[in-house]
Amino acid sequence: MPATLREKLKRLRAAKGYSLDELARLSGASKSYLWELENRDERKPSAEKLVEIARVLDVTTDYLTDDKAEFDDAQVKEAFFRKFNRLDDDTKSKIMDMIDTWSKKK
Repeated sequence: MPATLREKLKRLRAAKGYSLDELARLSGASKSYLWELENRDERKPSAEKLVEIARVLDVTTDYLTDDKAEFDDAQVKEAFFRKFNRLDDDTKSKIMDMIDTWSKKK
């Protein structure tokens, strides 16, 4: 079912258990800015703020801004790889070792 930015933000924030204050703290946006995004129809977020909000909510910016986008397997993978790419090399190596170990199990 299609959903607007404001609907997605409210739903995702609630699913994570974040208050507006907590999402503001984690994303670097102000509480009032987030409130406007969730409650005003014509509010358009800046690209840099949207990237940080999407990061905190574990989704892509495309998912947030496209009213017809569904959170599907491709969105999950893209959000995962964005998180993975921000990790330090040692942590990435450990994750790759885990994946290799799990993929050998039958």
